Amino acid sequence: MSALDAPLLELQGISKSFGATSVVRDIDLQVGASEFICLLGASGCGKTTLLRIICGIESSDQGRVLYRGQDITHWSPAQRRFGIVFQSYALFPNMTVLDNITYGLTGMTRQHQIARAQAMLELVGLSALSSRYPAQLSGGQQQRIALARALAPSPSLLLLDEPLSALDAQVRHSLRGELKRIQRELKMPVVMVTHDQQEAMELADTVMLMNQGRIEQRGTPRQLYAEPQTEHVAQFIGRTNIFQAMAEPSEGAQARVRVGQALMSIQSLPSAPVSSSGSFNLMIRPEHVQILDHVRVADHISTAVNQYNAMIEDIVYSGSHESLKLSVPYLNSTLCAEYSGSRDEATRFEIGQACSVVLPPHCLHVLSR
Repeated sequence: MSALDAPLLELQGISKSFGATSVVRDIDLQVGASEFICLLGASGCGKTTLLRIICGIESSDQGRVLYRGQDITHWSPAQRRFGIVFQSYALFPNMTVLDNITYGLTGMTRQHQIARAQAMLELVGLSALSSRYPAQLSGGQQQRIALARALAPSPSLLLLDEPLSALDAQVRHSLRGELKRIQRELKMPVVMVTHDQQEAMELADTVMLMNQGRIEQRGTPRQLYAEPQTEHVAQFIGRTNIFQAMAEPSEGAQARVRVGQALMSIQSLPSAPVSSSGSFNLMIRPEHVQILDHVRVADHISTAVNQYNAMIEDIVYSGSHESLKLSVPYLNSTLCAEYSGSRDEATRFEIGQACSVVLPPHCLHVLSR
């Protein structure tokens, strides 16, 4: 890697334990000069501890933190000068919005401090609120002020610790768009911690999905959704259907596997068996499950590849789409399917309706481990 391609920030072999509990284990991570990275995972997976190690609030037991190639592992947060926004906003209640933003601006005149604060307020769309106090602001406005305060000193890296999780859904959705706009406008690298997979999918260039202190998979949001490597990743990123499959002798171009009583065609088999018995996990996303209206197929007979009798057990309406719970006896399984919710009364599915489902071979994805 040349000097021009070198990452802005790099973690090498970072590990951290609290007593006998290992919280972060052997983490390697690189942050590009204008990259938006999300550390995604459930509570207790180690993502917040890792962020605290990056900003210097927490020290690691092993490994190094490099900034532009320089070892800053033992630097204090003040020496690193990274911007950070917490979930709790952490605004000073006795200071106005303007004073909250100028508080950390040192080494410049008051006139320059005010000019910088006003520029940041304009960036977050709150120019008219400079004289208000935090208690006079909504949660979304307070979070924007916290972001403006973090950006005011022109940090080389912005760290966000669950910054939107305390907000209601509509405000959270709006601020996601604002956050991405600001990041693109400033071309600033961001490392954000979140447990919300939709948030990570919408914001990140790169998602690091953490599990039990390790990065289980990293990649673009599209890669993690379309090509999950493990059952945990497949279930954490979006909704999915997972079957246990066994390889069978193949005929023709496609591979064949046994799922329940069915002999199913898929694009390719795993390169190595996942278990000693030769079984492995197979997944398909709900939107790829095709439902054929009012089609009856005799047991054990398919008129299309991977077509099976099913019964609709439940329907959940979500506006733009409906989710169907389908019992598929031949697969010894229950499937979730999604389809557009724009059907009229004449073609609408009903609970208890018999139907037929098709699982296209190219949509069936093998989980490698």
